[in-house]
Order: sequence, then structure tokens, then C-alpha cells
Amino acid sequence: MRYWDASALVPLCTHEPSTPRLRALAREGPIVTWCLSRVEIASAVERRAREKQLSAAARLRALENLAALSAAWVEVTAVAAVRDQALALLARHPLRAADALQLGAAAVAAGGSVTAHSFVCTDTRLRSAAAREGFTTPATEPS
Repeated sequence: MRYWDASALVPLCTHEPSTPRLRALAREGPIVTWCLSRVEIASAVERRAREKQLSAAARLRALENLAALSAAWVEVTAVAAVRDQALALLARHPLRAADALQLGAAAVAAGGSVTAHSFVCTDTRLRSAAAREGFTTPATEPS
């Protein structure tokens, strides 16, 4: 299983330097992510549009890409289990709440066997915590 944090899904919706590498990873298998990733990604798109980093046309394309992507991914929806994992992760790692929920969702999706699974992320702090938890963390930056 390859779990995808919202930070790695944003470049699949908008064009960024890491987009080609992440698209290649996405072609390798199904995307598994937290049920609230769509909200995080939409937030990133809308913030970029407000800050004039995306034109109106690019914003619309990004939201269309998000709709298509989210229709195909597998969502972790076990909110109580994810919450419990996130609380434990906050005690072990310096994470923000949303990041702890993402990593908690990955742990739930892995079914307790994280070493057999990957965590795709572009956020350095979260990626480091995922690696310390035992996930493999594939390279997400352009080579």
C-alpha cells in the first residue's frame, strides 16, 4: 500500500516542480489517503488562487483535477481509529494536528504493519515522522 499525504496530492492537481515525479509514482498503483485530504487540497488551491499564484483558469483546472483524482482514490474513513493513532503520534513527534491525522490514517490503512508500506509526502517534518514510524518514504522531489 502506498499512502498519500495531501502535500503530495496537491502537485497532482497543480503544476509544481515535483509534479512529474509524483505523477510517475501515482501511475504505479492506487492512491490511498485520508477522507479529509480533499479539503486540505482544496484549501491549498484556493489559497494559491487568492494569493494570485494561480489564475482563474488554473484554479478551475486544479479543482477539476482534484475531483477526478478523488473519484479514483481509496479513502481511509475510520475517524475514531485515526483520531486515536493521531493522539499517540502527537506524543512522539512534533506534528501539526492535520499532519498527525494524515499519518494516523496511514497507520490505520497499514493495519499495524507499516514497514511493508510507503508514505508519500512532500512535507519534511511529516516525512521524517513517517520514516521514524517505519514507513518507507519514496523520493518526491525531481531527480
